[in-house]
Amino acid sequence: MKQLTSMEMFEAAWNSDQVSVFVFSADWCPDCMFIKPFMPKLVEKYKHYEFIYVDRDAWLPICQRLNILGIPSFVAVKNGQELNRFVSKLRKSEAEIDAFLGGLQ
Repeated sequence: MKQLTSMEMFEAAWNSDQVSVFVFSADWCPDCMFIKPFMPKLVEKYKHYEFIYVDRDAWLPICQRLNILGIPSFVAVKNGQELNRFVSKLRKSEAEIDAFLGGLQ
């Protein structure tokens, strides 16, 4: 999974004709750490998507722009349009994230 390093990278992924999945997270977040062990398997399974890790604290303006209040959160986009998002205050399981990603196809 790529890590967001610039606004240019964000805009390019947002406007890409490939599905981009932004994963909003932070190192201090227990629920974010919970998903960390199985995310590589999901990234591999859905390798036709571009996954971009967004550190919530480093990219707060983007979080505000997209109304990301809780983490981890997933926002899928293509061609500048949001396709779907998976945001909830509950801990996300591997099966739930897999279902979200599979539903984007």
